[in-house]
Amino acid sequence: MLKARVAIDKARACDIPVIFIQEVHRPDLLDFGRELDGDEDIHCLEDNPKTDIAIKEMDFRPTDYLIRKRRYSAFFGTDFEILLRGLQVDTLLMGGGLTDVCVHYTFADGHQSDYFCRIIEDCTGGSSLDAHQYSLRAMEYLQTGACRSLDEVLESMEEAGQMQLVHPA
Repeated sequence: MLKARVAIDKARACDIPVIFIQEVHRPDLLDFGRELDGDEDIHCLEDNPKTDIAIKEMDFRPTDYLIRKRRYSAFFGTDFEILLRGLQVDTLLMGGGLTDVCVHYTFADGHQSDYFCRIIEDCTGGSSLDAHQYSLRAMEYLQTGACRSLDEVLESMEEAGQMQLVHPA
């Protein structure tokens, strides 16, 4: 979580929008769909305090954005893409969990929607090390150069921030 905070703090310093994605499900389980057909148990119920955003730990701020989702992909059935268009975003910097589930499906939908997608490898984790590594390979297959270290992403953010200062809109 510490590395994720470093990425978030750097994004804010470079005026890059921070968007939190929260998976939530209704207590009556109505919105799970086929999600429970696999290995997952009931999780992220909206009436469970453990489902809440880690406001203190992640330093969630009123200027941050929050997208709540009912399925693995942040694009499915949410206003995520409307937000991205409004912010004029063309590149998604992704971290979080699980690499082999929510991150992977959001990446694939972002790819299908013509966004440049970058996974911060050391800010993600999978349901297992193998699943994590297989998903990283699958995402790299879709977009060469998609998997990046935190150090690479921090450097890119700094360069983008400098370019914004040199070439203001």
